Amino acid sequence: MKKPMIGVIPLYDEVRTSYWMLPGYMKGIEEAGGIPVMLPLTTDADMIGRLAETFDGFLFTGGQDIDPTLYGEEKRELCGAACAERDQLEMELFRHVIELDKPAFGICRGIQMMNVALGGTLYQDIPSEKISPLTHSQKPPYNVPVHRVNILPDTLLYQIVQADSLRVNSYHHQGIKQLSDQLIPAAYAEDGLTEAVILPGKKFVLAVQWHPEYMYKSDPYSLRLFQEFVQACG
Repeated sequence: MKKPMIGVIPLYDEVRTSYWMLPGYMKGIEEAGGIPVMLPLTTDADMIGRLAETFDGFLFTGGQDIDPTLYGEEKRELCGAACAERDQLEMELFRHVIELDKPAFGICRGIQMMNVALGGTLYQDIPSEKISPLTHSQKPPYNVPVHRVNILPDTLLYQIVQADSLRVNSYHHQGIKQLSDQLIPAAYAEDGLTEAVILPGKKFVLAVQWHPEYMYKSDPYSLRLFQEFVQACG
């Protein structure tokens, strides 16, 4: 069987002005039978369209905060730095992905980006905007689960994990505030924060707020997420 080629959104280091990548994103795809390729950080519309047509699927990775102006808000003090190029790349690429019905898997920033791209909003800083007893931004090591998420039945996520709840890691200070009316929630944290979403009517568009790229070696559910994504890309 031919292994699918999967485009992976690059990470950007503002201090070093460099592109980089966490091994877990790439190795998770490899372990699941795919070929990961880090994409260029480009805003060229023609290039983005070509990338969308070329690859079999796309992994939308974690990273910087999303510019609040993209969901109609002014930036608050505790909102982190944004990367305008990355925002533009992802919004444009995700539009093509939907139109072409290419599989897409979002992780952390990935779930937030999909929600904003489809008209939803975000908490710019969960600790200051949402009262919660949960730890959403844990300290290392990141492969240790810190809270539980409840999985909604009759969703793609439930079909994949075959479990009513999971213990997950958590490393984010932003999250979904108003869910896009085009997305379906697939999991909630015990404080009510949306932790997974699905875009219905598509081959495979799933995003999670936690970080399976840190847990796929030790957690079978995390590996299964990568496996089902890669299989959908085949």
